Amino acid sequence: MSDEKLVLAVNSNKNSDANSVLASLIPSQHSLYSLVVSLSAFMMPVSLNAQSNAQSNAQMLTVDNIQAYFSRANIISGPTIVDCTLSGGSKSSCFQITVKAGPSSHDFGPWCPESVSDSAESGGIWLENGEVNDVDGAFIQNLATFYSDSNWQLYNPETGEINVTNTFEKCDGAAKPDVEPEYQQHCVECLNDYLNEDASITYTIPLSPIRTASTSRTNTSGAGVAFNGIRLDGSAPVDAILGNYTLAPFDDCGGHINLNVGYHYHAATDCLTDTSVDTNEGNAIGLAMDGYWILARRLSDGSIPDNLDQCGGHTTEALGYHYHAGDPGSNAILGCLTAETGCVSSKPGQVCDASASSRGPGGGGNRPDFSSAAIKLGVSENVLIQALGRPPLDLEKAAEQLGVTASELQQALAGE
Repeated sequence: MSDEKLVLAVNSNKNSDANSVLASLIPSQHSLYSLVVSLSAFMMPVSLNAQSNAQSNAQMLTVDNIQAYFSRANIISGPTIVDCTLSGGSKSSCFQITVKAGPSSHDFGPWCPESVSDSAESGGIWLENGEVNDVDGAFIQNLATFYSDSNWQLYNPETGEINVTNTFEKCDGAAKPDVEPEYQQHCVECLNDYLNEDASITYTIPLSPIRTASTSRTNTSGAGVAFNGIRLDGSAPVDAILGNYTLAPFDDCGGHINLNVGYHYHAATDCLTDTSVDTNEGNAIGLAMDGYWILARRLSDGSIPDNLDQCGGHTTEALGYHYHAGDPGSNAILGCLTAETGCVSSKPGQVCDASASSRGPGGGGNRPDFSSAAIKLGVSENVLIQALGRPPLDLEKAAEQLGVTASELQQALAGE
């Protein structure tokens, strides 16, 4: 394979920007996360359209083409072709790209209003029951009614001032599973200034998707990466956030900042339009971690496709199999993934082995060494076990609570 080309199969179209990642339908038994819980907790059956086996004409993409797709991203290195091991254990070829952990194509924030009198322009949004709610001062003031829980009190009733994590120390104290008592009852926001100047995210994505017998959740590596270089994440761990009487709003673009991952999206909004790729079915906003395209929710004519599977995907003659992002209020950019996934890492150049977690420590599938894993992650063993919770294991949720990436948590639990 030439280092000059990325062998990413895409469907050809009269408009070269309308290309879509081509499915390589190789039967494979998908295996994830037997570290702590049974395989069945992570697998969901999917009814695939008969057309999902159909392939369109394909063409090779050069590195320059991929760079053009990510032209609005803060690229540090890549894309390059690397060997990789996907989540189901398949040995494959991936493209790898390293980007800065911050937005480049639009402004970000605000998240938390400062006073109960502030308007929606001073805050972000909150996703609940499929609805997008403006986080203005009145929303903060009304949380006790909104959640039918009189314990909510994120503001000073005498002054109307809202408790905001407006320093690095406050953000760090609130953005973890064992929220320090003084940072409960806070609106949580973290700023890009709090991140290491050298912070980056490396995405390793299969060049040709390898379909699996069952689907997998997006709580491992996230849903994918937008063409502006920002992570399209799995569902936000809302229960953990609300359980500590905190609120961690998203900005109007559906993103917020994690001290480890940086800025990332939990909703696909119109903010991704400027960096999207035009197709005859709508705007492609990015690539899923299994190598398929992610298109915007709506088609070119403004309608919503009605034949999507539970992951949000379907097959069309022009584009082959691809996903459409979920409604912004759903807290799910994708419902699941239909092929083996690659890796996300905060360590550039790291070899991608997305199957590490399914093998257990030393590859034997044994109970993880929680003590060693906790030391590697810089937390106590009790905090690690608390974040992992009861089966079924939600690795993405646990990773976000611990302030690490899902890949780093996988590797720590696998003893790597």
